[in-house]
Amino acid sequence: KRHRERCHRHVRLAYPDWSEERVDEVARGALTHLTRLAFETVQTPRALNDANWTRRVNLERLGPALQVLNAGRPCLLMTAHLGNWELLGTLMTLLGYRFHAIARPLDNPLLNDWVMGLRQERGLKIITKFDSSNEMMAVLRSGGSLSFLADQNAGEKAYWCPFFGHLASTYKSIALLAMRYRTPIVVGSAIRSGARYHFEVGCEGVIMPEDWEDRSDALYWITARYTYLTEQMIRRRPEQFFWMHRRWKTRPRWEREGKPAPPAMRRQLESLDWLEPSEVDRLMQPTLPTTW
Repeated sequence: KRHRERCHRHVRLAYPDWSEERVDEVARGALTHLTRLAFETVQTPRALNDANWTRRVNLERLGPALQVLNAGRPCLLMTAHLGNWELLGTLMTLLGYRFHAIARPLDNPLLNDWVMGLRQERGLKIITKFDSSNEMMAVLRSGGSLSFLADQNAGEKAYWCPFFGHLASTYKSIALLAMRYRTPIVVGSAIRSGARYHFEVGCEGVIMPEDWEDRSDALYWITARYTYLTEQMIRRRPEQFFWMHRRWKTRPRWEREGKPAPPAMRRQLESLDWLEPSEVDRLMQPTLPTTW
């Protein structure tokens, strides 16, 4: 019940103009999607292989991503808890790309060993989320690629980026890696289509070093940009997103203290090309309870 109510609350927050019927439809769809995902995760190593992947997967809008991946340069691949992110790792290894995925170990050690085994069965390399900095830097220095799921609440020591019309705590470590190694960021997803075990794998956008090198606050711009691209992916199929995540859990200190947002926050928001001035004004106002 707690997760069901949270799904409804978050969908309503992201889509304030929707009817209650539409909110309920998407929230229920998200919970149904979670159940299907569990079965698909078990199936993937056997259901997707060299002989049949072209019947299971349609590749959409992948040109810019493949250009980056085929260039032989370090690359960061970003996705969200949307669609079947586990399938992405298997598919990329089937296509001949080798990269490392950053993952948080599961609390149950037996379940963790089983899931990690499924992920690595096709050659995907896993770097655990804790104590991973040295390994990640070694991969990028050697010209390798890293993949991330980076759509969750990042705590207080993070950037505040727009996400569905509200400021959300967002990881800045990915932007730091991209800037340090001048690494492109590819944002994409694997969305379930109508047929049984059939997916559309596509690229929402590529953030290139040239896009940020002349920005006054490149670190914030990159972080906000990949968050924006993530939101656009979710809007395509909101019923396949993990709305039970507490994405807006942490609130900025000025909101918690009942103070106005600092001028630096406005400057950061105004640097985002895709935001209208009216959106900046609205984001500067508190929109959520401090104990959301």
